Amino acid sequence: MIHPDLLNLLFGVGAILVVASAVGYVLQRRLSPDGQNSAVENLNDRIRAWWVMAVLLAIAFIGGRAGVVLLFGFCSFAALREFVTLTNASRADHWSLVASFFVVLPFQYYLVWTDWYGLYSVFIPVYVFLLLPIVSVLRGETENYLVRVAEVQWALMICVFCASHVPALLNLDIPGFEGRNVFLIAFLIVVVQLSDVLQYVWGKLLGRHKIAPRLSPSKTVEGFAGGIASATLVGAGLWWMTPFTMLEAGLLALVITLSGFFGGLVMSAIKRDRGVKDWGNVIAGHGGFIDRLDSVVFSAPIFFHIVRYFWTVD
Repeated sequence: MIHPDLLNLLFGVGAILVVASAVGYVLQRRLSPDGQNSAVENLNDRIRAWWVMAVLLAIAFIGGRAGVVLLFGFCSFAALREFVTLTNASRADHWSLVASFFVVLPFQYYLVWTDWYGLYSVFIPVYVFLLLPIVSVLRGETENYLVRVAEVQWALMICVFCASHVPALLNLDIPGFEGRNVFLIAFLIVVVQLSDVLQYVWGKLLGRHKIAPRLSPSKTVEGFAGGIASATLVGAGLWWMTPFTMLEAGLLALVITLSGFFGGLVMSAIKRDRGVKDWGNVIAGHGGFIDRLDSVVFSAPIFFHIVRYFWTVD
């Protein structure tokens, strides 16, 4: 049976997207009938992409544990592929990359599936980080060795280790919250993604001062402040679907939105270093998978461990 609160959440998100689609349609008819207004076209691309992401998340949530693990496993695979294409990996790293995609990634998600916390919390940052450089060094290629190894390690850290903490939220044993852990995932994704949207909106409305012009020219101080504050209030308003009080939900929303913002800056710095605008172009209006996951993956481990430490029984 689908939990009534989950249905309410899905219907609420659907209603918001319907309104957004209607607004986008009106704006296009009035301001961009020939498709020449880039701001309106970009908005409609984003709305269509949000529809796709919302539908995929809804299917995963309804599918329960298996659906969520499979969805984020696929997202990790796609994100890792995008990341690796921008690295200095050479033929000498062939077996390291094979192991990353077809051994490390599925095993990490298997550990999450079986709730082996003692291993999935250290598997990549300890064992994989120590063993993969050995696989590469056995090929005897020393050119750019440190850079190549570090890039693959960082790719696994961001795209697999951090992302796997989203479905890992299903494993938390919170007294009085049994069977509702999917709402933790919904809270995390809704608040962090909404923060990105609201930062964009506030930046367009009031933005005057660039917050990091060399990393992300579109981000402003006004957008940052307005987006973080608005998303924090929304998070506090979503306390009803969490094990938190309204104040606790607001504080956690503040923590994950700040983590998501700075995570986005880090990933922007990597893109600037590689000389690209987006990680990919698979999602119209949104770039690649990493462009959508960057804020979530940075905030997911922090959210997971805060909730695990303060709200679970151990």
